[in-house]
Amino acid sequence: MRRPHIRNVAVAVAVTTAATSLAGTAFATPATGTEHTAAEASTTEASTTEAAAAPVVSAARAAALAHSSATGVSKGDELRAEDVMIDPEGARHVRFTRTHQGMPVLGGDLVVHLTEKLTYAGVTRAAGHTVRPTAATSAKLSAAQAEQKAAKAAEGEAGTAELVVDARDGGSALAYRVRVGGSSVTEGSGSSTVVIDAVTGKVRSNTPDSDAFLSPELVDTLRKRGEKLEPATVSGAQSARTLASASSPAAAHYPSTAHGTGKSLFVGKIPLTTTRTARTSYLLKDPTRWGTETRDAKGKELETFARGKKITTSNDVFGNGATSSRNSAAADAQYGITKTLDFYKKTFGRKGIKNNSKGAHALVHFGKKVANAFWDSDCDCMLYGDGDGDMFKRPLVVLDVTGHELTHGVVDATAKLEPTRIDAQGNQYGEPGALNESLADIFGSNVEYFTNNAKDKPDYLIGEKLGLDQKFLRRLDHPSLDKLEGTIDYWSPQVYDAEVHSGSGVSSHAYYLLAEGSGHKTIGGVKYDSPTYDGSTVKGIGRTKATAIFYRALTRYMVSTTDFHDARIATLKAAKDLYGQSSTAYKTVDKAWAAVNVTAANTPAEHR
Repeated sequence: MRRPHIRNVAVAVAVTTAATSLAGTAFATPATGTEHTAAEASTTEASTTEAAAAPVVSAARAAALAHSSATGVSKGDELRAEDVMIDPEGARHVRFTRTHQGMPVLGGDLVVHLTEKLTYAGVTRAAGHTVRPTAATSAKLSAAQAEQKAAKAAEGEAGTAELVVDARDGGSALAYRVRVGGSSVTEGSGSSTVVIDAVTGKVRSNTPDSDAFLSPELVDTLRKRGEKLEPATVSGAQSARTLASASSPAAAHYPSTAHGTGKSLFVGKIPLTTTRTARTSYLLKDPTRWGTETRDAKGKELETFARGKKITTSNDVFGNGATSSRNSAAADAQYGITKTLDFYKKTFGRKGIKNNSKGAHALVHFGKKVANAFWDSDCDCMLYGDGDGDMFKRPLVVLDVTGHELTHGVVDATAKLEPTRIDAQGNQYGEPGALNESLADIFGSNVEYFTNNAKDKPDYLIGEKLGLDQKFLRRLDHPSLDKLEGTIDYWSPQVYDAEVHSGSGVSSHAYYLLAEGSGHKTIGGVKYDSPTYDGSTVKGIGRTKATAIFYRALTRYMVSTTDFHDARIATLKAAKDLYGQSSTAYKTVDKAWAAVNVTAANTPAEHR
């Protein structure tokens, strides 16, 4: 699709509220193209006017209605644009959410693809049917009754119930959506979104609003095994006087940008860009990264960033390399977040987690004895617990945890991949949720490679610094070596209802095979041995190209219900866009998925 010799260019598009209800959100993604070397694959950023996006959205909306048999859009549906992507070679993509007769449609999201001339080129959709609530034309439950049921289900305080159409399971049920806050976050999440059937009163789903790094099932497994996790820290603190020399000189006007130092728990002495608010006052807020800031939750279960305590010092030095300073964990968190933002911006031209030129936020020392870390979509921030003091001894602020969790934020801002079900303990199941976890592992690993910190060397291992007996939590080359979560190497029909961290191995394995290939190898001092389902040999195309393909697939061709067979198609489309259908990259994508037993031939009937 891409013309030869066009470099990757990320096009930022700001869309007017009147045209799309997006309130000026900016969008940026890599361009498409033919085969490129790693050096040629770098992205740059270019801007276009707000008005340029409006015709694209209008054309996509009109195309969705004109091609209703393919898009599933019908009378009574309205489409709201959430994301606009314009490729330099001409293709346009508009991501929509849907309402039906004024009610939000859960699982009704779609991406409409257009040509350069704004003609219809295809669709990627979540709901595989026309969305109409068939159970009843009116609710039998009142909103108050739905709120009571939701509060009981999520064990918290219910907000206002909203009528929706639930199209996630192949039907079109009339339902209430209720946000419930105030539940315990010791091992799970604070708030939840509960969907109650408006006719039967059945709880259709109860989904945490945050993504926890450690699942309830894993925490239970670790406790049964009696493991005590003590992530290795970097020892040796320097005096504040020595470190303070990195700070900026006196400024005539405040606030101003300063260059301070963190003494972190896990990566030693690190540079931090901070904000100087007075002659001897520095705030842990980065003005060069859209105001990205870390605050102290002071042991409270806060889910509002503004309620956190600002972290300041008099010498622009944060932490002492040990848990005796509350600011040590804050230094790790701020460093990890800024490196993750830098990875997405410099690799893909993505300006912030939501691609809206806004900074990321974090709250450290979250709650009492919380042995977990979360991305909280309601707070739009990272939440880091200090550990429970028993099983987990230190804050979960290591670099790949941050990269993993912030990637959940990127997924939440794009495809919104969701689990198909959640059990009473909060464990999540289903391929879309497993794909979400896999992407978080894939890009979390890439954050390590991008950062290239000698104290946390990059690898294809996840959670290798957590102090686990098996030396890592998950790994991409041979997922089933993870015995804690029973991570899976290859697809089978049973994977569709696997726990999401277990199931994540399928697409993580496909990514590793695409990037590095099969068999034995040593990379960066780490030994890998990646097997294949069919005994085939896969030669990798390199991490740069593999990552570009998976990112493009996420942002353009994945939706909330994308499973592994859908992901295969999405990555093939992305490889075709970037490198051409006859390219080695395209052919290797197909081989990599076949090597984990995801093929066109074994695609479930409902996807054919």
